[in-house]
Amino acid sequence: MIYSFGDCTIDTARHAFMRGGAPVHLEPQVFALLTELARAHGALVSKDQLVQSVWQGLAISDATISARINAARTALGDTGREQRVIRTVSKRGFQLVPEVSGQDEQDRPLPAQPAAPARPAPTVGFATAADGTLIAHSVSGTGPPLMRVGHWLSHLELDWRCPVWQPLLARLGRDFTLHRYDQRGTGLSGRDLARTDLDDFVGDLLAVADAAGLARFAIFAASQAVPVAIRFAARHPDRVSRMVLYGGFAVGRALRPERSGEMDENTVLGLIRAGWGQPESAFFQAFIRLFMPDGTPEQIASFARVQSQSITAANAAGLRMAVDRFDVSDDLEEVLAPTLVIHARDDAIQPIAQSQRIAGAIPGARFMTLDGRNHVMLPQEPGWAELMQAVSEFCLRAE
Repeated sequence: MIYSFGDCTIDTARHAFMRGGAPVHLEPQVFALLTELARAHGALVSKDQLVQSVWQGLAISDATISARINAARTALGDTGREQRVIRTVSKRGFQLVPEVSGQDEQDRPLPAQPAAPARPAPTVGFATAADGTLIAHSVSGTGPPLMRVGHWLSHLELDWRCPVWQPLLARLGRDFTLHRYDQRGTGLSGRDLARTDLDDFVGDLLAVADAAGLARFAIFAASQAVPVAIRFAARHPDRVSRMVLYGGFAVGRALRPERSGEMDENTVLGLIRAGWGQPESAFFQAFIRLFMPDGTPEQIASFARVQSQSITAANAAGLRMAVDRFDVSDDLEEVLAPTLVIHARDDAIQPIAQSQRIAGAIPGARFMTLDGRNHVMLPQEPGWAELMQAVSEFCLRAE
């Protein structure tokens, strides 16, 4: 469907926006927002309607909506002061001022339907690591296999209902048979953390792949899972078809020279020891917000619940110390699998320089940056959709 107003045109079939006859790039959420306003033909569109159509009902802040409205106004040559194209109706919503041409009943949004009942979490199975540790794993979705490497912190059942992780699991499950697991010491896996060498975590990944009968598969790894994936790919090149590495590092925090603006290990450990498992603790809240400073209250609360129920305070500190000492510098050049490295520009947990180092050393690796400062990419961010699209396009590419 094509909508026209003023000197602007929205082509929903081609996902194209033009102003004055020239194409203008719009982020996906800004495009969806403008389309929703155009569909209304000047009628008021409430914030609730926008949340349902643009953000699929996710809990988001007014600041997020305002940011997308401002971006739309910029694309239209409008401002919040003038409001010649997009008018804000205080406490009610937004509307397009110019007359809109173009209408198709089939292009109208469907009436809101009652939310479907939550699907039960996938069945959990157990693989046995070389030292006897039980590693919980599960499978969901359809398509070629994709292994989501275990990271800080997961819980196979709680993640399925978490507003931070569930959208990611559902999106990856659209294109892949998604294999995921709780790393040792966390979630539903064995809680003994007597062995925390990097090779132990690599062995856990191997055990899960063998238990699932995966001879060759693509990998999606984030944060501390990145060095695990790198060493696995270097040592088992025949098992890995492709890799997407997001927000990771080659050299752990404790082994890196101190840099201005980077959180030091003692500060992180202090926050863990002072407030772990106490959702209302200022220390625990501060720790959570390191990972997702732009999280909504619902996302923060759910993420905190997953964190606190995934591991004990003592093990959280011990695991953090182990992870901060991972080093795969000598493994990078041994990776043969096609690799895409992605990092948020202002990530507060892992510096972008670490991903640049990874991409520079893995033969043929590609590098991609996303706007944002959240270490855990949130579904309401434009970068989230870009990340998901990149994973699908890269891992589905024929070898």
